Amino acid sequence: MSAIEIGGRPVGPGHPPFVIAEAGSNHNGDLEVAKALIDSAADAGADAVKFQTFDADQVYVENSGGAEYLDDERSLHDILAEMEMPYEWIPTLHEYASNRNICFMSTPADSRAADELEPYVPAYKVESFMLTHHPFLEYLVDKGKPILLSTGAHTFEEVEDAVDVLKSAGADQFALLQCVSAYPTPLEDINVRVVRRYRDEFDVPAGLSDHTLNPTVAPSAAVALGADVIEKHLTVDRTLEGPDHDFALEPGELQRMVDAIEKTEAVLGDGQKRIVDAEQELHDKTRRFVQANDRIERGTRLSAENIAILAPGENERGLKPEYYGDLLGKTASRNIEPGEGIVWDDVE
Repeated sequence: MSAIEIGGRPVGPGHPPFVIAEAGSNHNGDLEVAKALIDSAADAGADAVKFQTFDADQVYVENSGGAEYLDDERSLHDILAEMEMPYEWIPTLHEYASNRNICFMSTPADSRAADELEPYVPAYKVESFMLTHHPFLEYLVDKGKPILLSTGAHTFEEVEDAVDVLKSAGADQFALLQCVSAYPTPLEDINVRVVRRYRDEFDVPAGLSDHTLNPTVAPSAAVALGADVIEKHLTVDRTLEGPDHDFALEPGELQRMVDAIEKTEAVLGDGQKRIVDAEQELHDKTRRFVQANDRIERGTRLSAENIAILAPGENERGLKPEYYGDLLGKTASRNIEPGEGIVWDDVE
């Protein structure tokens, strides 16, 4: 499996997880709030901050009805219309993110949005609900940028179809993100093992777009299973009005998530079993070796009464325990003091 590259950063096996702070539409139509979200993402150590670029008229029909989970009497079209990010913000936010040394991204919901974002994003993130919009996937592939594809509310077979479309269109840099389109997602539903299945089945980088309330459990579990990308919603204040605030992380929680991901990466190691520096002292002092547990005069036969398998502590180590039986009955070739290690030169 080859890594993909996002903003000069390799994303894939052998590289740290690429962490995306999903600012989405949590700017609430305020450019200064959008900048504050970028600041929070950068301060937390995320690799990218991602917004959403859409025109409600290109997403929902006007009489779209509502959604129970939003607890809002308005139609989905009208709710989304209020969350639109002005196209003229894009270069401003890109520059602001660049100055904060964090990658600017945004999810396009239609071809115009993709075109507007083209000069400013290093990759396209595709939301789950566009997974079966095959013409749109093909449109993005033609732009030649890496694609991160979320897969919430779809079957594995539909994911397979989307992968076939991407490959047939010539995509050679894309990643799949396990996602559950429930806001918030119960922990027991997040199913992070899908991340590993995506990597195994499709041989592409894979990750998790997480909507659980806990800032660390699902991301850490996904990283332990090999996730190359972690995405989590961000807000400056969970009490703000808007549909995506109450399940998003606040800045301090995002920092906890990034820290947990880094620590999870650290504890995973490289899988090579070795004696590390931190355990060298106990390796030297507590492993068992054949030692004299009584004074042994030259010419005395070694027996269970005068030798034993013991930890040498500060004393010299003797032979490994596997040779204990071979030493029994042999004759001491020198005087051996209690606590001395027994080696082959000590017997005849």
